[in-house]
Amino acid sequence: MLIFEGDRPSDSPYVERVWRYHSDGGGSFLSIAECRSELVVARHEGRVTVTVRGPETMPTRLSYPSDAEWLGIRLKPGAFLPSRPARELVNSGMSLPAATRASFWLDGAVWQLPDYENADTFVAWLVRAGLLVIDPAVPAALRNELTNASLRTVQRRFLRASGVTRSVARQIERARHATFLLRRGASIADATHEAGYFDQPHLTRSLKRLIGQTPAELLRNGSELSYLYKTEPFATP
Repeated sequence: MLIFEGDRPSDSPYVERVWRYHSDGGGSFLSIAECRSELVVARHEGRVTVTVRGPETMPTRLSYPSDAEWLGIRLKPGAFLPSRPARELVNSGMSLPAATRASFWLDGAVWQLPDYENADTFVAWLVRAGLLVIDPAVPAALRNELTNASLRTVQRRFLRASGVTRSVARQIERARHATFLLRRGASIADATHEAGYFDQPHLTRSLKRLIGQTPAELLRNGSELSYLYKTEPFATP
């Protein structure tokens, strides 16, 4: 079983949330669709792995070992590592080589592993070193803000920074929002309305494709899901 230890928001303009889990026994979970990238530090049997994960456009069943720990730094939309752009990490991730049990290699330098408390400071170091950036075109596009750039330029920048199109990002965020509502006890009808779906069949198709479960399965509290927290759907066009 995966045990949720906690999460918190961040003051960093680059970070959405910081979260942590540990496992009590081995098992599996559904890694559901997500339009953001994240950095994940995993610890198991004295070994530490640092992974840069890209956006996910489909659910994937993954297994986990017993007595492992995970720390996640979920980035805001449009934040990415230029040396590992999100478009190259869609539905995948890239492990970074370990230097010692307390550090890892990133772009030719050794970095101390972040923890739950200093994750924001760690991100600030990456930003100062130019290893983490954010393209303001992405949050602006998600807010439907007009810019001087052409639509084609915005689309190109959005895809480069996010790895997915604006349309896909909106679909994913709406499905995650509906899933959160259902897991918190909302009825299917209420989730359909609050998340902005046309009707219940529309909701069911979306959740099956992006979450891997139907609304009824989510209400029965079926499979363990990857990290999920309260969000709101992005602005509609």
